[in-house]
Amino acid sequence: MKHPVVIESLQLILAGDIEGAERALVAIAETEGDHALVAVLDQMPPKDLLAVMREFDSSKESLVNMVVTPEQFARAIVLEKKYGDRTGEKLRAMMNAVIHRDSHTVGEYLEEISNLEGGYETLADYFQDRFEEILHFATAGTFTLEFDHEAFESIKSITLLAERLEEIDESLGFGDAIASSRPKVSRAEIADGDWMETAWVLRHELEDEFEQIVMALRDRWQRLIEAQLLAEAGPQKTAQQSTDDTEESAI
Repeated sequence: MKHPVVIESLQLILAGDIEGAERALVAIAETEGDHALVAVLDQMPPKDLLAVMREFDSSKESLVNMVVTPEQFARAIVLEKKYGDRTGEKLRAMMNAVIHRDSHTVGEYLEEISNLEGGYETLADYFQDRFEEILHFATAGTFTLEFDHEAFESIKSITLLAERLEEIDESLGFGDAIASSRPKVSRAEIADGDWMETAWVLRHELEDEFEQIVMALRDRWQRLIEAQLLAEAGPQKTAQQSTDDTEESAI
C-alpha cells in the first residue's frame, strides 16, 4: 500500500505543482526522519521522482536530492532524455547536485547508472559538451583545459574533424590504451564537484564503465562527421540536379 504522501505528491505533480510535491515529500523527513523519506521515494515511480529532482540543482537545493539513494537516482535519471529537454549543462547540474554531495559515494551513483539500460548514453550526454577533454583524458591521463569550445563548435572542416577522429582511434587502438594510461592528475587537483571529478572517479574506480562511455563519445564524433558529409553533399546534389535539368531542357 502506497504511503499517503506518495499519492498526494503524484496528484500535485499531475497538477503541475512540482514545488508543492517537493514540500509534501520534505515534510515527511521533518516529521518522521530522513529514513522515512527514503522509504517514500522508493514507492514513487521513477518518472515522478525525476519530475521533482529536475526542478533542483546545486543552486536550488532540495532535501530530496540530498537523501535519494544511488538506486533510486539511477532509475530516474536514465529517463531524463525521454521526459525532459536534456542538454549537457542542465543534465550535469542536476546530476552534480546529487552524485557530488558526498565525495565518498560518487562511484556508487555512477555504477548504478552504468548498470541500467540507457545508463551509458546518459553519462555520454553528461559529458557531451566536454568530450574532447574526456577523450584526451582517456588516452593521455590529463585534461586539455585550454581547449577552445567556441572555436570547436564553429569548426566546419570535415577534414579536420576526421583527422582528429583518426588520432583518437589510433590512441584507443594501440593495445589497451585506456588501461595503460593511468590518470596523471590527483583527484584533489580536479575536485570541482563537476565533470572533471566525475571523469576522474569513472577512470579511477570504474574503468570498464569509463571505456564504454569513451566509445559512446567516439561514436558520436563519427556521427557528427557523417552528418556534415551529408549536409555538404546535399547542396552539391541539388546543384548537379539543376545543371542536369538545364542541359536536358536545352536538348
